[in-house]
Amino acid sequence: MARKKQYIESEVIDRAMQLFWRNGYESTSMHMLEREMGINKFSIYSSFGNKHGVFLECLKSYKKRVHAIFEKFKKAKNGVEDIKAFFYDSVAIGNMNGNQKGCLVTNTYYEFAHSDDQLVKEEMESFMKNLKQLFIEKLKINTEKDLDIIEQQANYLLLAKHGLAAATKVNSNKEIEDYIEMTFNNI
Repeated sequence: MARKKQYIESEVIDRAMQLFWRNGYESTSMHMLEREMGINKFSIYSSFGNKHGVFLECLKSYKKRVHAIFEKFKKAKNGVEDIKAFFYDSVAIGNMNGNQKGCLVTNTYYEFAHSDDQLVKEEMESFMKNLKQLFIEKLKINTEKDLDIIEQQANYLLLAKHGLAAATKVNSNKEIEDYIEMTFNNI
């Protein structure tokens, strides 16, 4: 007879996500996961398969966490101003109580850039492709720019968003604000 879980899965995944967010995938050991999640290896393997399975669940949980700002961004109708608001909202996520600085997706994107892990790479590529498409949609609002310029600006904004995520780990709020304002002076 199967034993009843003595933990709430969403809570242990949230704790694991914080650990991966702080340390990255490679630097997080099973022992660290056990300690952070408050469950033993058997429970981890039984529920999630392995460290990789825990990590994939953490990415799904993170996407749920940032869902609200993406929905707000998708529904907005003010073009470039919406992108700028999205940048500020992204910074605010990292500043929320209990969250780590930076962006888990950006951290993962960097860490897995040269990895053979197709599942994580597909998650990251899908996320970045969708974000770029949203940038393109917003850049097309109220503009006479041709599609080549819009594509270049979307690429620029995607890279600026990566830079912003990295900067939020170490830079002051004033420096972050200046970075965002200067980014949009160039659009």
